[in-house]
Amino acid sequence: MVKRRSFLGYFSVGWLVSCFPVVLAACTPNKSESQATAKTEGPVAADKDKTKPVAKKTADGYIAIGSVAQLEKAGYLQTKQVAVSRDPANPKQLIAVNPKCTHQGCDVKWVPGEKRYECPCHDSDFAADGKVLKGPATAPLATYPVKIVGTQVLVKV
Repeated sequence: MVKRRSFLGYFSVGWLVSCFPVVLAACTPNKSESQATAKTEGPVAADKDKTKPVAKKTADGYIAIGSVAQLEKAGYLQTKQVAVSRDPANPKQLIAVNPKCTHQGCDVKWVPGEKRYECPCHDSDFAADGKVLKGPATAPLATYPVKIVGTQVLVKV
């Protein structure tokens, strides 16, 4: 007959051993940071499967984030660092903003029909130029200089 003290000892050791693989798996990264970043940093125009690597900076500090054709097709361009759309007041001009909500840092999404950005986390709304339309966010989205050179949309982040 197994005594209660022995049973509890065996049970405790067994429980600790069975938790070891879970702890080991939780402490081991699935991908290195550089691999994960390299796959998600490319420009995205409506379809996330068609990402391209980010181009190198130009001499004046601008980065190509997509083509004018992609912008015209989707109505906007968005990467992790910048979102570009046409100015609703002047469609010949572009506006580049930081796509992180100023409330708690969620990624804002472009709403093409209403020509505004919407935060899915807490329902803040931002105009195309980054101004707050509806809170809880109180600060506008950061804006960046943007230009078209040839067929590329360039942003200075």
